[in-house]
Amino acid sequence: MALFVSILLALIKLTVWLVAVTVLLSYTVVWYERANTRKELIEQRFSSRGLCIACWLLIQETACLLMTIVLRPCGWFSQQIPIAEERVRPPVILLHGLFQNRGCLVWLQYRLRAAGYPQTISINTPPWHDLETLTEVLARKVDELRIKLKIDKVILVGHSMGGIIARNYVQKRGGVSNIKGVVTLGSPHHGSKLAPFAVSPMGKTLLPGSTFLHQLNSAAWPESTQAISIYTRHDNMVLPAESARMDGAHAVELNGMGHTALLFHPVSLQAVINALDKINT
Repeated sequence: MALFVSILLALIKLTVWLVAVTVLLSYTVVWYERANTRKELIEQRFSSRGLCIACWLLIQETACLLMTIVLRPCGWFSQQIPIAEERVRPPVILLHGLFQNRGCLVWLQYRLRAAGYPQTISINTPPWHDLETLTEVLARKVDELRIKLKIDKVILVGHSMGGIIARNYVQKRGGVSNIKGVVTLGSPHHGSKLAPFAVSPMGKTLLPGSTFLHQLNSAAWPESTQAISIYTRHDNMVLPAESARMDGAHAVELNGMGHTALLFHPVSLQAVINALDKINT
């Protein structure tokens, strides 16, 4: 028993260390890129304010990333589609980012249900599949909801890669007639310079200037479907952060949080709720 506990503690320490190093390295690359275009950042790097912001971002993002690991088992179990007695608002489908599962969306799902969107569900989109396969997974879930709940349209909320899957469904797979609105959270609409580090078939898709992203951004967003892109200028995965601004969508810029923190920070969660309310106005 003592040996088991020792091994478990060692694994926990190793996980925390690896996550912290990953966050540190990602923010190091982000700072390097930004400092090359904004020289004043070099002068401010050792200021008390700059150090406080940097430490807070590192601690917060590390904690949030560890939280997604803790919540991961929640994504292994099946989920029932809730039936609301009074249907005022359309159901919401949550889409997670690359290398995650729907467990990381548990808190966001809870907050949306508490805010008046009881028919909020999430789905798994495994990273070992290609984009078209994952879009088909979404298409089947949309059809399932529409048939079971006897409704015409749903709303999509996608974090990171989830937002790209949502856009692919609407813009290239003919799903526009089934979707009332799309909200993206830190999605790399114009790619990310960190995409080459993604060990996944979809890594090439997220390269800045990729053929897929060029086609997606060249196509006009349908006027019948509202789109809102929420992003943080302190994103440590979408580089540059402005790449998370979606063309043709209402943009909401946040700060003081990293890429994964968008799923847990109260300001970000409220921004999602406000976006859904705006779509349903």
